[in-house]
Formats: sequence, C-alpha cells, structure tokens
Amino acid sequence: MSTLNEEFIFQILSIVNEIPYGCVATYGQIAKLSGHDKNARLVGKVLGLSEYYGRFPCHRVVNSYGRLVPGWLEQKPLLLNEGITFKNNGCVNMTKHQWKIGE
Repeated sequence: MSTLNEEFIFQILSIVNEIPYGCVATYGQIAKLSGHDKNARLVGKVLGLSEYYGRFPCHRVVNSYGRLVPGWLEQKPLLLNEGITFKNNGCVNMTKHQWKIGE
C-alpha cells in the first residue's frame, strides 16, 4: 500500500480511537493492527490529516523509542495530563505505558 485511501484512513483512526487513556501506541503497532505491517510511515501521514476527519487521541501515538512528534508542543502536556511518565531522555517510558492489546 503506497497511497492513502479513505478505508485505510478510517481503519487507522479507528485503531487510534481504541488506545486507552494513560497508554501510548507506536506507529508500527498501529500499522500491524491494521494488517499493514510495513506502513508505519503512512500511519504517521494519516495522523497528520486526522483533524479533517474528527477528533482522535493522536497524542497517544509515539515512535518505537517513545519519542514525541517534533514540533508538536501540545503532545507532552496532553500525555502528562493522562499520567504518562517520561524517561530522562524525554521519551515516554514505553515499558510502563505502551498499550498492551487485549489487557
């Protein structure tokens, strides 16, 4: 899959909507849940367009190291408000907060 289509967009946003309060998921995790394991970058692209489709908890999506979106200053306060903790390097404590599907 190399292009975005509405079905893929809504599938990704539906998954993001399921991320529990106080948890984060990675782009790769969302891609895998969607059945498109190799499309983590497209997940990021979808999240960048999410405002055109409604309100979704996109702040709960980080990279595999727990790094936040560069330049999105609101992301960290939103996560802190949910009780997310950060390591000294500024990344989310993934061991503690990564969404564990089915729990």
